[in-house]
Amino acid sequence: MSKPDLGIMKLLGAHYYVRDLERSRHFYVDALDLPLVGHSSAALEARGKQRSLVFGAGDCLLVCSTPDGQGGRAARYLAKHPDGIGTLYLEVRDIGHAFKELERVGGTPIDEVQVLDDEYGSLETFSITTPFGDTTFRFMDRKGYRGLFPGMVPLTPAQGGLNRCQIQGFDHVTSNFQTMRPALLWLEHVLGFSPLWDVEFHTSDVVTKQRDGSGLRSRVMWHPESAIKFANNEPYRPHFKRSQINLFNEDHRGDGVQHIALSTVDLVQAVRELRARGVHFMPTPGAYYDALPGRLNELGVTHFEEDPDELRELGILVDGHAGGYLLQIFLQDSAGLYQSPDAGPFFFELIQRKGDNGFGAGNFRALFESIEREQNTLKAS
Repeated sequence: MSKPDLGIMKLLGAHYYVRDLERSRHFYVDALDLPLVGHSSAALEARGKQRSLVFGAGDCLLVCSTPDGQGGRAARYLAKHPDGIGTLYLEVRDIGHAFKELERVGGTPIDEVQVLDDEYGSLETFSITTPFGDTTFRFMDRKGYRGLFPGMVPLTPAQGGLNRCQIQGFDHVTSNFQTMRPALLWLEHVLGFSPLWDVEFHTSDVVTKQRDGSGLRSRVMWHPESAIKFANNEPYRPHFKRSQINLFNEDHRGDGVQHIALSTVDLVQAVRELRARGVHFMPTPGAYYDALPGRLNELGVTHFEEDPDELRELGILVDGHAGGYLLQIFLQDSAGLYQSPDAGPFFFELIQRKGDNGFGAGNFRALFESIEREQNTLKAS
């Protein structure tokens, strides 16, 4: 069977199901500085039994929905999970071709192709099931459509400009699985993605009295034509059950999206802006920065523009190779941000790429250890 070609153009947005929509509004607008760019119409709320807000900057659109009665998608999702990502939106060149191609390679559509009309034009769409737990993928053909999504009322300022944190759009999506092989095969043989990057490690060399270390395997799949990247994680023996990947699965009550990375033009400025707004990030130990010069030298990163002391002060991670580097930082997960387990283990990453399109094995481990420290702190409290 030939490799699938769905005509995927880009990752349009993510749909986040939440219990407290006003709390989400406060976080995105007042903390993350993602403007409110739209909301659900009365007709859509009555039909879908949920209320929605749309936040956006650059090419990044995030839809947050909360139940408004029983029977809607938000209510069904939240009956099984804490707050989390329930849908990812993908734009395709031709919806009819994408549908036929998915049927050819064994995809599982939830419905037929639908034509949705409103005052902003017509949009063709359909959804499919995935191995990503209860996260579905929705394909959209937006040719000529001028709105956000059908049923969403656009507000001003219009989506398109960068916010004060200069967020440009989506860099990648990371998901956690108890076993990731089905997801990798599905991404390759149903969506037409290709392997890009992988890493595996165990933290047994940095054990503490509280834990004996744990590990993960990670494989990144990407779609070269659209540059969409999906990172996929599973626990790595020994101490499978103690792995933060497995703990995510327990907290989320199933496989699903762990975090979404948002790209920014200037990460240092973005982090300063966000810290001033009270946003909390996952901690990075001082030892990471003590070892950073030697590690970057081994990687071939002999020059980078940022001040190392400033990166230490802000908690920004650095990785790369001889051809370039990247800067990353990870926000505290939603349960920690809101001090509520029902807010879930999902979190955001901010990333700035300066010639490196990888994922930073050293930073991957630093994130892994940081999440474990956070989980150990919560268990001890």
